Amino acid sequence: MPRYPVPMAVRDPEATKARIFEAAVTEFARHGIAGARIDRIAADAKANKQLIYAYFGNKAELFAIVLERKMLDLAESVPVDPDDIEGWIDRLMDYHAAHPELLRLLFWEGLEYGTDELPHETGRREHYDRKVALLEDGQARGVVTDAIPAGDLLILLTALANWTAVVPQMRRILAGGEEADHTRLRASVKEAARRLVAR
Repeated sequence: MPRYPVPMAVRDPEATKARIFEAAVTEFARHGIAGARIDRIAADAKANKQLIYAYFGNKAELFAIVLERKMLDLAESVPVDPDDIEGWIDRLMDYHAAHPELLRLLFWEGLEYGTDELPHETGRREHYDRKVALLEDGQARGVVTDAIPAGDLLILLTALANWTAVVPQMRRILAGGEEADHTRLRASVKEAARRLVAR
């Protein structure tokens, strides 16, 4: 009986990278930069540890890439809309409810780096510059107040939309934990945002 060689498994680098990326999102969101472990990411991704370093560099670089891609997804999914601030706030709150890992990643980054320069900071600045420019355009067209600089306004609006997702325990204690409470609080957040941008 003839013997045939067993075919080797076909390597799919893109599929491996995707698995590593998703495992890294979970690991970093759960443990932050300092607490994350490359060996856990490798195990969850069913990938070799050396491949992670080859594809993404060191742990800090992997974290920066993960956060950068997650922020790009947010920017594409929920662009700043100066003509519909309340609708934008609604969509932003929905996005973070569906993707809680992004805010966790941002807070871990803040704990790790504080006010120090970030890896890939030039790209981050460009990312935010595009968002600020949209608010500046709204200010120039008179649909958004110009009493507050656009960058400051973006900080205030995103804080309004995001903070209840970051501290759900405070949301429950201060506003209540029932669905009706969440609905009322969301309406309050949108009303505050509307007043904040009003001319």
